Amino acid sequence: MNYDLIVLGSGPGGYVAAIRGSQLGLKTAVVEKESLGGVCLNWGCIPTKALLKSASVFEYLNHASDFGINIKGAEVDFPAVVKRSRNVANGMSKGVEFLMKKNKIEVLNGYGKLTANNTLEVENEKGEKTTYTAKNIIVATGGRANSLPSLPIDGEKVIEYRKAMTLEKQPEKMVVIGSGAIGSEFAYFYQSMGTQVTMIEYLPNLVPNEDEEVSKQLERSFKKMGMKIYTGSEFTKVDTSGSVAKVHVKTKKGEEVIECDVVLSAVGVKANIENIGLEDVGVATDKGKILVNANYQTNIPGVYAIGDCVPGPALAHVASAEGIIAVEHMAGMNPDSLDYGNIPGCTYCSPEIASVGMTEKQAIESGKEIKVGKFPFSASGKASAAGHKDGFVKLIFDAKYGELLGGHMIGYNVTEMVAELVSIRKLETTGHEIIKTVHPHPTMSEAIMEAAAAAYGEVIHL
Repeated sequence: MNYDLIVLGSGPGGYVAAIRGSQLGLKTAVVEKESLGGVCLNWGCIPTKALLKSASVFEYLNHASDFGINIKGAEVDFPAVVKRSRNVANGMSKGVEFLMKKNKIEVLNGYGKLTANNTLEVENEKGEKTTYTAKNIIVATGGRANSLPSLPIDGEKVIEYRKAMTLEKQPEKMVVIGSGAIGSEFAYFYQSMGTQVTMIEYLPNLVPNEDEEVSKQLERSFKKMGMKIYTGSEFTKVDTSGSVAKVHVKTKKGEEVIECDVVLSAVGVKANIENIGLEDVGVATDKGKILVNANYQTNIPGVYAIGDCVPGPALAHVASAEGIIAVEHMAGMNPDSLDYGNIPGCTYCSPEIASVGMTEKQAIESGKEIKVGKFPFSASGKASAAGHKDGFVKLIFDAKYGELLGGHMIGYNVTEMVAELVSIRKLETTGHEIIKTVHPHPTMSEAIMEAAAAAYGEVIHL
């Protein structure tokens, strides 16, 4: 055997798994066909946050007078914004390269493909093929933008997220199809930068996986920015034959045609499981995902799979956690299974969204008797001082035991607050214990304590 472990893919699942493997004494290699760090570092989580920071700065400048500061003539240098985002991504990728060297992990550059249970073939950019063997192989090939048959991506008038973060020219008008995290983040970015954005969502609410009250608040905030919102509306086709794209939408009022420069397809993520040898080796798949057990073993001994290519939330932090569990299992440890009911979800538009656990509707449908507490940021001293009063914290408790069933937040910096709720649920902390946990003043996090107090009729500042 050449290696104890080969990881196919170096995204936040793959490179984390490789590092953990090295820490546990496994001779480890990573196969990567593009840049270290995968989509997350190069085309997803990190560069999009750099774009969103530029949008936030521009918004601050445009509203500086609200803070007693007069600024005139702030303009967007769109190519410079894109360049900064790419520089941030490149810096992070170099950071992963450093981590590979530090942990003595060999990087095999090229396209990897399984050829047998313990064998993997890597083809480099020159077309040269090399075969490697390993006691264990982890498939961490990630995902890519999904596409609709009625919305073919041409890279010009119809684009996906990669193109959306590297456009050479800022469009005057953009239509975003889909209002999940990707769609909402890009919609906010472009609207903030001066593009007229129209969002089209097939389901009744924006960010449809979130609590309904959060969805309604985001819609109000987006409309206040000047964004046009179509919910409960069906995209039917797009005509790209002319100088502009013509998007046909079925709404409650009938069919409308929306003209724009660019259409962004943001309709989810598809797993990268094609042409990597799964069929040749006999790895079981279903509905476009690799089937695994609680330790991320496939049906083939020595072959594991993690991240976007297995069932579960397509999130970077989930892939990392899965990778660690997989490696610890193959190293003979007994890791705890991942609790998919306690995975935080974050959307980094403004206002930000962060949530964990059940929505109010899900809690009611589960048959539980619940207590719900809600604290608006309009009553928060820190939110008022920061000029970000939109949003709230909403907590859902089991009325009998005081368990936190779900937490839902929308507002300024809430993605930095949600880990408290994840810890509360992990430690089985009760609502009364949250109320008695002293939170610093003034902070946004006080709203968590106040929301818990509201659920039990003890809220002070409402």
